[in-house]
Amino acid sequence: MATLANAIPFYAAVRDALVLAARVDAVDHLTPTMRRIRLRGPRLEGLTWTPGQHVRVQVAGFRESLIRLRVRDTLRTYSIYQADPDEGTLDIVMFDHAHPSTPAKRWAAGVSVGDEVTFGRPEGKFVVRPDASHHVFAGDETASVAFAAMLRALPAGAEVHGVIEGESGATPLPLSRHLTHVERAGTAADSAVLADAVRGLRLPRHPGVAYLAGEARTVQRLRSILVEERGWDRRHVVTKPFWTPGRVGMD
Repeated sequence: MATLANAIPFYAAVRDALVLAARVDAVDHLTPTMRRIRLRGPRLEGLTWTPGQHVRVQVAGFRESLIRLRVRDTLRTYSIYQADPDEGTLDIVMFDHAHPSTPAKRWAAGVSVGDEVTFGRPEGKFVVRPDASHHVFAGDETASVAFAAMLRALPAGAEVHGVIEGESGATPLPLSRHLTHVERAGTAADSAVLADAVRGLRLPRHPGVAYLAGEARTVQRLRSILVEERGWDRRHVVTKPFWTPGRVGMD
């Protein structure tokens, strides 16, 4: 029986332009709570991307989500940790957060080598601005995946400042450049610990570019610190809220 994609070549062309598919090539842990999933396939060969960008991964079946009236469960957004267009590979990293059961967590728990994964092409404007006089990174552990890719993309002589917050006793994701690591005792939402750490950064008098990511309310607080307390122009502050408690699609 002919499928819709085969019957309508235009549909297939549009689908292939927007959606990628690859198989899981490897699964390993970068830290005790961060699991890397490496995807490999011919459609990833020659793939263009900019460090800091993300892909939207299908973590639940569309039909099942539609039946449950939860279509938003179908896709989740993940920063690209690393990609090699020559080898046809792309890595995402799943953070094992404390939420008991989300579509992404169920998908990550069941995914294994050989599984086919469907996802969108790299997108997003949360990327390094190479002409900045210096770069400031601040966020919780969910931001560290994007930060890892962005830091690797910076020239060796680039001036970097920043701070990453994590749970008490947790192992931070290794980064190619030093960022101060602070631990929180309570919730990561609207984090006062991270806010105080950003206030304590010794930065040059002139603004550079700041990259703020993680929990949505915390990102807003950090931007206010730089703009209202330090006098930075909003155009020099790039933000990316990855998650917030209780909001579907950002859990």
